[in-house]
Amino acid sequence: MPTYAYACTECDHRFEVVQSFSDDALSVCPECEGRLRKVFNAVGVVFKGGGFYRTDSRSSSSSTVSGSAAPATSGSGTGSSSSTAPASPAASSTAAS
Repeated sequence: MPTYAYACTECDHRFEVVQSFSDDALSVCPECEGRLRKVFNAVGVVFKGGGFYRTDSRSSSSSTVSGSAAPATSGSGTGSSSSTAPASPAASSTAAS
């Protein structure tokens, strides 16, 4: 279950509460009965881009090698098999016809 941070708008009391996604947000400060607001923190990890490889976290000298190896792996896995596979059935079906 996620932990939410709250801050009172009147007394600036701050605290964290473990709540379910389906629970209603708290609205009353337990210290002064004032109004609460949720505090949003920066996200620790942000994933952007089209994809990630196991070698992305290595040093820059290794990433040069992984940069050429990663597309070759995905390219050869997708490109070679798809270009080879359709050619073989097409050639065999042409020969059979």
